[in-house]
Amino acid sequence: MEKKKYISMAVIKRLPKYHRYLRELLRNDVDRISSKELSEKIGFTASQIRQDLNNFGDFGQQGYGYNVRELYKQIGIILGLTKDYNTIIIGAGNLGQAIANYSYFKSIGFKLKAIFDRNPKLVGLKISDVEVKDTDNLEEFLKNNDIDVGIICVPKEHAQGISEVLTSNGVDGIWNFAPIDLKVPKNVIVENVNLSESLLTLSCRMNDNLMGNRRKVNAIDEI
Repeated sequence: MEKKKYISMAVIKRLPKYHRYLRELLRNDVDRISSKELSEKIGFTASQIRQDLNNFGDFGQQGYGYNVRELYKQIGIILGLTKDYNTIIIGAGNLGQAIANYSYFKSIGFKLKAIFDRNPKLVGLKISDVEVKDTDNLEEFLKNNDIDVGIICVPKEHAQGISEVLTSNGVDGIWNFAPIDLKVPKNVIVENVNLSESLLTLSCRMNDNLMGNRRKVNAIDEI
């Protein structure tokens, strides 16, 4: 049996960016592109692009470059965009509503089947034509419907309990917006989106840039 090739998480996290830029190239009627030209657009080095794509096959041709449409299609397959994912959102607050109304989310195959919340003021409302159900009915809904992905948009004190209900009822993937590291079975994939960590990363990078500029100014003053 052929051993499965290990692909680093860093490479996997770059694939959506390739997919986005290739989509823009198609919209602009670009048929082919070299790794150097793609490098200038996307910000990765040409060598990095070739190395990343070579992990998945021989997509390019020397002297020709990449067929944009074919590469876009193949990366879509790698990203799992050839199938639909039955999806639910738990938490119908501002974040949950924003995700429910996100058109791209639906266009790539994430089919929103239900939204859940504990707030009686939200239960019964429709968001993007999907009715908000009471969280008390979550487990029953999962048992009667084949759900692939659960999106958690609840406070962190409720997130672990929600994840346990999801994973014990056949959900294979969790998109977690709660600021907590969930404990899930090994066969369940969790993608964490921690907004506060992302904001603090921005703050740190801005501060580092500011400090760097101050060091340059001080160095000039000393001349």
